[in-house]
Amino acid sequence: MTHGTTVVGLGGMGQMMLTRMAEFPGFDVRCVWDPDEAATLLISERFPNVVVASNARDAINFEESTVVYVASPPDAHASLASAAINAGKAVYCEKPLGVDLASSRELVELARLSGCVNIVNFSMASTAATRAAEAWLRREILDQVISIELRVHFSQWPRRWQMGASSWLARRSQGGFTREVVSHWVYLTERLFGKASLEDSSVRYPDGELAEIHLQANLQAGDRPVSVAASIGGAGPDVVEYTLWGQEQSARITDWHRFAVTKGNKWEVDAGTTTSPGDVNNKMQLANAAAAVAGEPHSMPDFEDALSVQSLIEEMLH
Repeated sequence: MTHGTTVVGLGGMGQMMLTRMAEFPGFDVRCVWDPDEAATLLISERFPNVVVASNARDAINFEESTVVYVASPPDAHASLASAAINAGKAVYCEKPLGVDLASSRELVELARLSGCVNIVNFSMASTAATRAAEAWLRREILDQVISIELRVHFSQWPRRWQMGASSWLARRSQGGFTREVVSHWVYLTERLFGKASLEDSSVRYPDGELAEIHLQANLQAGDRPVSVAASIGGAGPDVVEYTLWGQEQSARITDWHRFAVTKGNKWEVDAGTTTSPGDVNNKMQLANAAAAVAGEPHSMPDFEDALSVQSLIEEMLH
């Protein structure tokens, strides 16, 4: 089944997802909108059969679309997703769900009452590494995991491929690596171990309105401590490392996709998580999202899952 789709927001992520959808049979982008005329002109040149709406309302109500993919900056997610729900569309939203908790709670309630399909694009929802971690936990017995550790470091923020969105990604009002990156791993933690709570956090900001440069936080997921250490700045490769420390065996996801286990001597990488990670995982995410829209079995997070993550992230930052 192919779902006619409207894309609202044509920044880096919106354009990237539009390109992926054009190569995937589950989504057929019929209409787009963005307030930036240069962005819409670029899409018109690349995809001449896609209709460019004159405003967000017309794009959302475009009759050939049954799905609205929301890729605007976070502070507009609630209003755009609400408009799509009220138009009777399935909603596929970028994370975070928002930056204002009150608006996000209202959105979750609206989605619940409407019964519409609502999913959020946490990248770890469909990866081979996530499935490997879930299988490992079933095989090695969940109870033997005693703690969880997340380490994140970027030499610069925003990252080079995100510079087109630096006007908001670099600012603390709705950007920063905690919302954009740490949130994926908070989602995964809650998926694997259940609802988490914040024990304490420490955040360091530069002068002005720029986003955080350093974060340390301690969470609790069930009876397991979760430690988070994240920062930006300094020469060297970026680090994204999520470790499940176990009594007899430990597991780790590195670079978003590579799953490995150890019994104490060295890390053994799962061969199924090393080949063509970006392309394979992107296709799996779109297939998972298409299944959700079609009412078929899937593992995509919904708005309520995303609100739980947002609540923890905003608590860490404030």
